[in-house]
Amino acid sequence: MLVKSTGDRILTMVTIRFTGLVLGLSALPFVDWPQPESWKWLVVTAVVQFGYYALLVRSYGLGDMSVVYPLARGIAPILMTIAAFISLGEALRPAHLVAVGLISFGIMVLSLGAGANGVAVGYACATGLAVAAYSLFGGLGVRTAGTVLGFQACLEVVTGGGMAAYALATRGANVLAYVRRHGTIGFFAGTMSVLGYLAFLAAAKTLPLGPVVALRETSVIFGTLIGTLVFREAFGLRRVTASTFVISGAAILALDP
Repeated sequence: MLVKSTGDRILTMVTIRFTGLVLGLSALPFVDWPQPESWKWLVVTAVVQFGYYALLVRSYGLGDMSVVYPLARGIAPILMTIAAFISLGEALRPAHLVAVGLISFGIMVLSLGAGANGVAVGYACATGLAVAAYSLFGGLGVRTAGTVLGFQACLEVVTGGGMAAYALATRGANVLAYVRRHGTIGFFAGTMSVLGYLAFLAAAKTLPLGPVVALRETSVIFGTLIGTLVFREAFGLRRVTASTFVISGAAILALDP
């Protein structure tokens, strides 16, 4: 919501990721370092996340948040489930497949309606592919790292440092001025982002990746509620139906872990 609503989306994203950089650097002296075999996954995850940031910013410039965000998040669990089956041999039980399908279908229903166009939908799908990719690589990384906190701290340093370097190279002094103006809300959003991904990595370390990603993307429902309560967007039959699908899928995963 913050990235969508601000004038300079790149600098807003940099402000959020700079928070991750600060938190990562602060944590490094107190956490275990990830095992060397996880470093390749850390680098690949960071590279894909850079692509995700660029695609997300571009998508928000082309389409409505209520279209781009649900669509990008909706296709990620399906792609993740397929990728985990191919690369890790994670065969899900029928109930899990039904749950992932319900969640993904419900999320994508939210993207129907006004504000959708071919270019925006295309970028949203590419963003969803990036989400699935960095979720897969992050899951592989944390499983070989031996430490959730150490893996994420290093990842935050790499991605936050990369975003800060890019912004300084392309925007110069404007970066510091922007961070001073929007630093408080950027710090809050960045902290929530770090904690959210930490929860994902902790779950991905031991649980099947497809259902974990599906449950993670139920955040779309909270996004819909924010749109309704904050932006006064209509919460009509389409959104009620979509929410029902998502909640049903989440309930199946909760009752049949």
